[in-house]
Amino acid sequence: MSESFGHLIDTHAHLNDAAYDADREEVVRRAREAGVRSIINIGYDVATTRLAIELAETYQGLYATAGLHPHDASTCDASLVSELRALAAHSTVVAVGETGLDFFRDLSPRDRQVDAFRRLIALAHELSLPLIVHDRDAHEEVLAILEQEDAARAGGVLHCYSAGTGYLEQALALGVAIGIDGPVTYTNAEDLRQVAARVPLDRLLLETDCPWLTPKPRGRQRNEPAFLVDVAARVAEVRGMALADLASATVANSLRAFPRIPG
Repeated sequence: MSESFGHLIDTHAHLNDAAYDADREEVVRRAREAGVRSIINIGYDVATTRLAIELAETYQGLYATAGLHPHDASTCDASLVSELRALAAHSTVVAVGETGLDFFRDLSPRDRQVDAFRRLIALAHELSLPLIVHDRDAHEEVLAILEQEDAARAGGVLHCYSAGTGYLEQALALGVAIGIDGPVTYTNAEDLRQVAARVPLDRLLLETDCPWLTPKPRGRQRNEPAFLVDVAARVAEVRGMALADLASATVANSLRAFPRIPG
């Protein structure tokens, strides 16, 4: 743990991805050495949810979610939701998701994405768990569904926020947190830096979305939770605040957003 800023929580990682099969233990160790105390590994189908739970049972400070990515929404039916419901009962599961809409790749029909999204919001309500929301090129649709389904009652986060300043007030009105990732360090991401500067401090979460979205200072390396420090440093810079203060605030926000994580 770094004494210069305390510690951080990576609220969106994928250490259940095959990219870490050869060195997962070392990745977890490097995260701890970098000051990343806790990591939420995101389930995006039944298999990755199971693996996220297994990792949470293996490594202290790791947690899991139970979700279905919009890419696989065409597989969503009552049986799959039942499987996710059972998995979400595990003590290490802290949220439902990721779930949402991806109109960029459109790997599942849009109507099936909407249906799966609504089903998982309902599951979050049923289980009193927060939501991890994926939104890519579907900002209006995602925000409308969240409002229609009273998602503010569940709470959660708009993961890897990409809707820009134009949708920020509408998103905040839904009661969700805003997740900021590695792209905040990219040269062409001025609008995202404006978002990072404007989000109320108590609604800000930090993520890596590793193994993707490596922060610029790390070049073409595979992303990992230890690199969350780069995201935190850039956000602190654009907000004009000390890294230690940002770390303290975002840890408090993470614990509030995901109450199953012990304080």
